[in-house]
Amino acid sequence: MAAKRPFTPRSEDFPRWYQEVVQAADLAENAPVRGCMVIKPHGYALWENIQSPLDRLFKETGHQNAYFPLLIPQSFLDKEADHVEGFAPEVAVVTHAGGKKLEEPLVVRPTSETVIGHMFAKWIQSHRDLPLLINQWANVLRWEMRPRLFLRTTEFLWQEGHTAHANAEEAEEETLRMLDIYAQVAEEYLAIPVRRGVKSRIETFPGAERTYCIEGLMQDGKALQMGTSHNLGQNFADAFDIRFQDADGERKLCHTTSWGVSTRLVGAVVMAHGDDRGLILPPRIAPIQVAIVPIFRKDDDKAAVLGKAVELAAALKDAGILVRLDDREQIKPGAKFFEWEKKGVPLRLELGPRDLEAGQAVAVRRDTGDKAPIAFEGLADTIRRELDDIQKGLFERATRFRDEHTHQASSFDEFVQLLEGPGGFVEALCDGTDETERAIKEKTKATIRIVLEDGDDLGACILTGATATRRALFARAY
Repeated sequence: MAAKRPFTPRSEDFPRWYQEVVQAADLAENAPVRGCMVIKPHGYALWENIQSPLDRLFKETGHQNAYFPLLIPQSFLDKEADHVEGFAPEVAVVTHAGGKKLEEPLVVRPTSETVIGHMFAKWIQSHRDLPLLINQWANVLRWEMRPRLFLRTTEFLWQEGHTAHANAEEAEEETLRMLDIYAQVAEEYLAIPVRRGVKSRIETFPGAERTYCIEGLMQDGKALQMGTSHNLGQNFADAFDIRFQDADGERKLCHTTSWGVSTRLVGAVVMAHGDDRGLILPPRIAPIQVAIVPIFRKDDDKAAVLGKAVELAAALKDAGILVRLDDREQIKPGAKFFEWEKKGVPLRLELGPRDLEAGQAVAVRRDTGDKAPIAFEGLADTIRRELDDIQKGLFERATRFRDEHTHQASSFDEFVQLLEGPGGFVEALCDGTDETERAIKEKTKATIRIVLEDGDDLGACILTGATATRRALFARAY
């Protein structure tokens, strides 16, 4: 009888592979309420390690953390018509509380522009109060019809930044600065190369003047929007009367921005790096960077092997490496290997009696499966270099995949063939109208991920043949 495969192969059924890996890696599982998830300790630790560099970079650029209410008066959303129209299908509303019908319904926040706009109007009086730079780590609720762990859930965790500025130039600079931070964390920590740029009008956040985003390419050839940064112009400031008195005593409307990333980034890591054996984690965000597995068959060897394993674990910990000593006696070494492999631990150290005699351990890389002896002397420095090499290798591998799956289409037939064949990003010309953009989506399920270039005459639109005024990056997306 053939051995049972641990996971459905990615090439056979990518969505099923994804769900199996998330659950086998102990990242999350479905909650009793449909569309919600329980994030398990290993998954939450991964999220914390993504939060950490983001939070540090936010604070280094002058932002402060605050917290705003979960419940928002319905009238607040009604003040910004574009905003409520865009979120209406996703909004959950509380109509009863304390056994009584509420005088005004309360919306469970889908995002916080409205309530934060209300508070900004109270906090900002003078140009001396600007810029106001606020970030919030919170949960939000958007009623999701097709849930998938981390990628699309009814409730999810995120950060949302909200800022107010004296003029349009400062607001635009802020919008792009935060987009750059998102791209930096995605590439330097998550090891996922991203394309960044502005969204089309159809894809722009409700109520915003411009939306910028970073887009990653997953191993099934679909794009994933990994972060967004919105220049809100004066739309929300006008709706909530966010004004300041300038140096000449004139009352003016502020310019505001908002920007956010979510636990969707955990899903991005799974889909960008995992293989048919399970999860692969970049060392810079891995909750456990090194797992040490002692191996012995005789009780006579036990004390010596375990003693050395404890010594090595302490040395790695002192060097700032996240290490786990797996000294569970009721589980065989092979089962331990499989567990740490499924959980994506970048490096495994195997240590047995013969290794003690040779003054070395055997290191097994999760990304390549390569095995190599590592001497006890200078172990921490060697491990650190190995982890750096794994981080670099994962980014280079993901970059090669993205580049190999980025294509140019000069006709609609070629456009469809590329989407149906290798998949990935497809650069193409279009006439820039909403009608054409919607028609392309209806015919192919591909959307404009970012606008690459706008111009008067770039060629011919792939769909209509009319004069193309836009070159865009298309893809099918999550």
